[in-house]
Parts: sequence; C-alpha cells; structure tokens
Amino acid sequence: MGQTWFITGASSGFGAAFARYALAQGHSVAVTARSMDRLQAIVAIAPNRVLARQMDVTDPYQVKDAVKAAEERFGGIDVLINNAGYGVVGAVEETSEAELRALMETNFFGAVAVTQAALPMMRKRRSGTIVMMSSMGGQMSFAGFGPYSASKFAMEGLTEALAQEIAPFGLTAMIVEPGAFRTGFADTALRYMPKTDAYEDSVGGTRTFAREMHGTQAGDPMKAAAAIDAALSSDTPPLRLALGDDAVDAIRSHSNDLLAELARWEAAARNVNITGSNVPT
Repeated sequence: MGQTWFITGASSGFGAAFARYALAQGHSVAVTARSMDRLQAIVAIAPNRVLARQMDVTDPYQVKDAVKAAEERFGGIDVLINNAGYGVVGAVEETSEAELRALMETNFFGAVAVTQAALPMMRKRRSGTIVMMSSMGGQMSFAGFGPYSASKFAMEGLTEALAQEIAPFGLTAMIVEPGAFRTGFADTALRYMPKTDAYEDSVGGTRTFAREMHGTQAGDPMKAAAAIDAALSSDTPPLRLALGDDAVDAIRSHSNDLLAELARWEAAARNVNITGSNVPT
C-alpha cells in the first residue's frame, strides 16, 4: 500500500531526489519549498500523487497550512522528512549573531516547527516516521563549520529525546548523517562569512574545500533515498543512519577518539565524588 511522504526543501538536491524516489515506489508526496516554480518538475511526474506547497519553514502559518493540506489531501503523513536547510562557512568569530540566529531558525527551529505541526495527526494514527536530515557534521565539527554543525548538533540532541517520547505511540524518528553527495548544496546552499586574515591558517582550508567540492562528491542522492527507505522498512530501524564512505569513516574515527580520550581521563573524571572529610556542612 502506498505511503505519503512529506518533504521540506524539495526543490533540489536531496529533497528532489527523495520525492522522485518515493513517486517511483508508488507513493504520494507532499513537496514544499520557498519557490513553487521549482517544484513543478516534480508535480509533472505524477500530478495525481503530488501536492506542492510554497512553504518557508521559518513561517509558522505556512508550515501549519502545508501540513494540514497534506493531511486533507492524502489522509495523513507516513514519512516526514525535514530536509530544508543551508550551510554557513566561516570561523565562529566571523559569524555574526544575526547570521547564526538565521541559520538556527531554518536548520533547527524550522525542523521543529514542521515536526510539531505533523505530530498530532501522526499520534492519532499511531503510525509514521520522522526523518531528520542532519550531516556527518552533526556528530563532529571542523574549523569553519562550527555554526553549521551547531545547528545539526541541536537537531540530533532534540531527535534523541523525540524518538523516546513518540515510541509509545508507535512512531519512530531517525537521524540521517550524509557525507558529501552530488547535490547543489555546495553550489547554492552555502553562505560564506567575511574572511578574517587571523583565521586563514585554521579556516582557509575549509573555505577552499567547500568552494571546490561542488560536482566532485561521490554520493548519489537517489541511492541515499533507497538506503533511507530500506532503513525505514527494517524491523529495527536505526536512530542514526550514516551515509557515504566519508561519513562512516569520519564518524567511526571520531567515536574512537572520544572513547580514547574518555579512557585517558577516566581516573580524573571519577575522582570527583564527595568523600567523608570533604562533605560540606
């Protein structure tokens, strides 16, 4: 039986790939983006199974309206994919408060708003999955990607709790952590902060990497869609799904580094309990 997928940021990249994949599987899709024009190619694939809505995830009225329209058109949402977002490249000091807040509004609060709008009906139906599109940068960060990673760290922390909260209703949540995939993200969805010479040694390489990776990424977005679908269909879907050789290798290396550091400082970490002579009065 066909499902209904609700996908944010569906005009290009992962979002468009997910929509095309879902339609190829016989599902219905609700696709949203800030520009309706860029959604028409998806509508043309299967007009009777596509609902396209103009929606900015930072606009609560548009969010609620789009979710309601999808529920009315298709009877509910089976898979919610919070994909809308963009990246920032720059040192923490180079990133203004306004830029950081805007990034969090889209990448974090936008995903929260869509999730909160969809959850009441999903709880009522007692079925469905919420997919949060994070990044390998949601588990680790690098000089120059601090603000972007901060938005993904926040998303992952929220989703860990969310997964536990919604499990009693028969719902699941999954965090997807892609590495570099052949999308337009590096071309159109990265904002570069004003460069400060003092950070050239630590951030300059990141800027160069970000500018030059477009069109060279190894990951196939359609294969990412298939991997996500396979994980969702599993009897034991993962909380986190890393995608791509680079993501798997980097996350494993980072995890090993964390464990090694924990072991190295374990004695000091445990030697902090109150003892008899140190009990405050």
